[in-house]
Amino acid sequence: MLDRDGLEALCRARARLRAAGDERVRIRRLAAESGLSPHHFIRRFKAVFGDTPHQVAVRARLERAKELLLDSEESVTGISLRLGFASLGTFSARFAREVGMSPSRFRRLAVRSRPEAMSCLGLMTGEPLRPESNFEEAPARAIRGH
Repeated sequence: MLDRDGLEALCRARARLRAAGDERVRIRRLAAESGLSPHHFIRRFKAVFGDTPHQVAVRARLERAKELLLDSEESVTGISLRLGFASLGTFSARFAREVGMSPSRFRRLAVRSRPEAMSCLGLMTGEPLRPESNFEEAPARAIRGH
């Protein structure tokens, strides 16, 4: 049975996992702060929230990845390493499983959908405004449907 203090400790732990961003939170430390062994901490956490602490932490890191993909020019590889994923492949597979598309595709689609990234011709063609865009070619692409 879980008392009020135990539940509050689990809620604090979940909040820390969600807010960690680029920082890795250690389960041993959260368990100790909750007054539980790591095994019991994980078991109780899952019983209360439906996910393990690791699953909550990975989802939080993926949310942070989405922010970085939208708001930075950092490479997908750089983002995956910054957020502590073992490899680009691991990061991309987890991202695709949770978000429904690869990180690169997520970034491309997000850039295309941002109004400030679209020129008048971009709105017609669905392509983002880029300084190197060939504006003479854009109307032809719009007519061809590309």
